[in-house]
Amino acid sequence: MLLPRAFLLAALMPTTIVLAQEPETPEPPVVPEVLQEPEETETPGDAEGTLEREEMWRAPTAEEWAMPCLITWQRTFEDAWAVSEATGKRVLVCVNMDGEIASEHYAGVRYRQPAAAVLYEPYVCVIASTYRHTPRDHDEDGERIPCPRFGTVTCGEHIAIEPILYEKYFEGKRISPRHIALSREPELEAGEVPGEEVYDVYYAFDTKSVFQAIRTGTGNPPEQIMPDRSLADAPRLTASRDVGDREFVERAYRQGTRAERKAILQAAVANTEIPQVDLLRLALFGKDDELRQVAWQDLSENAPDSAVVLLGDALEVMTEEAERGPLIDALDRLGKGSRKATTLARVHRGLGEKSEVLNAEEWTAALVRAEYRVDSTGRLDLADQLQSRADQAQTAPQDTDALLELADSYLRLAVEGQHEPRFRRLLLEDARRTAAQAEEMGVDDWRVHSIVAAAAQELGERANAQERAALAVRSMPADTSSWSTMMVLDLFASGRQRAIADSYRDKREWPREWLTDLHAAHALLAVHPFGRDDHAVRYYDFLAAIGAGAHAQRVLDEGLGRFPDSWELHARLRTRVLRRQRLGAFDGLEAVYEAMMREPDASPQLHWFAGYASLVVAEYHRRVGDGPSAQSAYGRAVERYEQAIVVNPANRASSDHYVAMALAGRGRLALEAGEHKESLELILGSFARRREASASLDGLGISAVGTAKMLLVYFNEQNLEGHALRLQVALDSLEPEWLMLPENERGGLPSRDARRFRRSRGSDR
Repeated sequence: MLLPRAFLLAALMPTTIVLAQEPETPEPPVVPEVLQEPEETETPGDAEGTLEREEMWRAPTAEEWAMPCLITWQRTFEDAWAVSEATGKRVLVCVNMDGEIASEHYAGVRYRQPAAAVLYEPYVCVIASTYRHTPRDHDEDGERIPCPRFGTVTCGEHIAIEPILYEKYFEGKRISPRHIALSREPELEAGEVPGEEVYDVYYAFDTKSVFQAIRTGTGNPPEQIMPDRSLADAPRLTASRDVGDREFVERAYRQGTRAERKAILQAAVANTEIPQVDLLRLALFGKDDELRQVAWQDLSENAPDSAVVLLGDALEVMTEEAERGPLIDALDRLGKGSRKATTLARVHRGLGEKSEVLNAEEWTAALVRAEYRVDSTGRLDLADQLQSRADQAQTAPQDTDALLELADSYLRLAVEGQHEPRFRRLLLEDARRTAAQAEEMGVDDWRVHSIVAAAAQELGERANAQERAALAVRSMPADTSSWSTMMVLDLFASGRQRAIADSYRDKREWPREWLTDLHAAHALLAVHPFGRDDHAVRYYDFLAAIGAGAHAQRVLDEGLGRFPDSWELHARLRTRVLRRQRLGAFDGLEAVYEAMMREPDASPQLHWFAGYASLVVAEYHRRVGDGPSAQSAYGRAVERYEQAIVVNPANRASSDHYVAMALAGRGRLALEAGEHKESLELILGSFARRREASASLDGLGISAVGTAKMLLVYFNEQNLEGHALRLQVALDSLEPEWLMLPENERGGLPSRDARRFRRSRGSDR
């Protein structure tokens, strides 16, 4: 039996075509007859319709994904506007989303069909998608790595353009797929202004309504003239923003003789109006020292605003101060119009200085020397200790040390005990009140400030907590390795980090000493006996966000050395490795885990993490259309999860979950390859291994249930009743909510249960 039609159709949204001002219908562009009409799907006119979602938006096949994307996308919105002005074409904004069924259809089918692509040619096109399909945008030689889903652009470019378009044109709605045409013609219909929307198509049932808007909304584009470029034109074309010209110039540079490369680079350097940052990257990371020097000199003296990322990347690999100094100065100059440039400059200066608040070297040496044993005092002992100290304080009311010991007991019992919220709050307030008594009696040292800071933090008074923590660290003794000193360091670091973030958000200047203090505090937390993995995670994320990649790597390495089983640290490790190394099993992410597992003191949990790494690698291979490599990586993932169960049976539930997802991934690959019976067995195997994983979305936004629905449509179309029955029975055995559309396709805000349908974060490992 098929799934109830009403169940599937209820999740579909009606077609919405928003016209800012209905344009006069122009004549369609003249194209070869064979390309005039792409195959279009149309919603039937009856009220309920006759097509199911999976029939309307069929999944792309492996052969289709292997074809190139035929839409030419400009690299930046600024480039698109410039090309629009130069050519008279309208700008077409396309929005796409991984895993969403219609978006998958456009990306894998329509954008790769010549008949459909020709409809986009009268426009200057930009693509917005927040999903990354390659781990990095450039290789170690500075070569661009085009997005395998969209071509032309890098993943960083289609990600960076999305918030710009969202702010300008999305009207607060992140909807995909979506097509928005923008006009900047000088003569417009009454009421229109340059840059206003001509049409905005989303929530469409079919491709016909979308293609009709694209076909009729071109305005009056000029005749299409294919440029005739030659190698001699390359220097001249460095003055163009068009993506075709940019690609030609970069290709000519890579393939030309040394003299030709030098001429192209010198022309780009001489032209300060149109920055050719990717060309400068090729020279800066290339092997020709003279051309590298030309690029370095130009960046040092004339770096454009768009070169901030390149400057940051260069500073990550340069170690000589003579090279680094001028580039940091360039960031300072760009900082007048770029907060990111200002931040990078302060990062590369501030992290090399010593904190005037914390003597990190003295503290670190003291903490390393200290012979510390975690206090195993139980709840009853803490209560007895509290009573004893309360009696002592009552006997000697003027003894400030006794008061502070009592305040510390209140605090420890509140934090380490298991109490109802009301009783816990009373203990925290008693801790703060008792410390305040000692302060009123003249005590002004780190003990008072640390207790008040910790109590305020637990009571939710963050500002007060961070203010007190800043006072405490200034007089805290270096040989103190207690829980309260950890809390104070954590609060102090959080305060500095928040101050930097607030200043960045509010576009205010901030002293680089704040970063120096933050770095010193985290260096101490890294060796503190009460230090935690989340300290390393937070600091790593902060450093990575502000462009301090080399420092972030050291924090990550130290964190994993101390907390080898931290899920969050391993998540950062995967991202870090993938952005710097290839995917291959022998020289990429999997090789890193193989080496880690061979270490003499390797954690037994590494088998589990190695399995997840193979799963991630498989998904990246799927993104670039390499089905065989993806199948192999999925196989290795299954093997490693089986090993994880043997090493630690407590891993069974989470290991079964990811084995089920690996089988579902292989099933999707088989479906795309046209191996429907093989896909059926893999999907049924996935359900059998762990039914609870059936609705979990993988890294491409696809679930086993989603693939099963596609298969069901095929088996019914082909009258393969036996296969359809087996699959329908398996689907009927699942919980009804697992058969619902993914959260990202339902519209509205995510529900509280949304996380259950995402790929697990390892919490049940």
